[in-house]
Amino acid sequence: MRPIVMIPARMAASRLPGKPMADIGGEPMIVHVWRRAIAAAIGDVVVATDSEEIAGVVRAAGGRAQMTRDDHPSGSDRIHEAITAIDPEGRFDVVVNVQGDLPLISPQAIRAVFAAIDHPDIALGTLVAKIEREEERTASQVVKMVGSETAPGRFRCLYFTRATAPWGDGPLWHHIGLYAWRRSALARFVALPPSPLETREKLEQLRALEAGMRIDAVAVDDVPLGVDTPADLHRARQLHAQGHAQGGAAR
Repeated sequence: MRPIVMIPARMAASRLPGKPMADIGGEPMIVHVWRRAIAAAIGDVVVATDSEEIAGVVRAAGGRAQMTRDDHPSGSDRIHEAITAIDPEGRFDVVVNVQGDLPLISPQAIRAVFAAIDHPDIALGTLVAKIEREEERTASQVVKMVGSETAPGRFRCLYFTRATAPWGDGPLWHHIGLYAWRRSALARFVALPPSPLETREKLEQLRALEAGMRIDAVAVDDVPLGVDTPADLHRARQLHAQGHAQGGAAR
């Protein structure tokens, strides 16, 4: 496999506009994410953005940015446009999608998601972490992965839901929205219309499952902090000042 890491970033986030440029320890958040993706050392890293401001700070830090349209409905659509522009010949066959609002994601977690597509039947890989806090078992904002464990810490994903599932005794698994896509699967995915369960649960990955694509997940030790609100940004600044990195290595 020849992978490339792509980080979608846009300025128009509804709850925290301009968040890729939010300062954390003297650098924009997007630069922190880019540095951690570089440290994962699995391939080239490109920020896919519709903002010249974002592209400018990435390039000033020594990184690479690819401009995209500003009307994409999702990060998956954005990285597909970017990889098509960067590599029309199809040299890169795996696209690792690292969200641009994960400034404390560990390089080990990025490597773990890449390792989740180690079989040709797997269309995309993702990450999960065991839910430890009782309130998260019923929280709708905590997406749960329902899957069959095929090896210790490795799952074949059967469903994703905001409900508490599966029923009965046993662990629940928090889905982490990092993906490693086979290039062909990404192209197929963005060409599909939103699926019924995707629309109902508001979970994009269900479109892939409804289309018959296989998704595998690897368990990591921590859920990386995603920055969606001013409170999240404050927490990220605190953790950065303490030298913390979240999103642990695979088990």
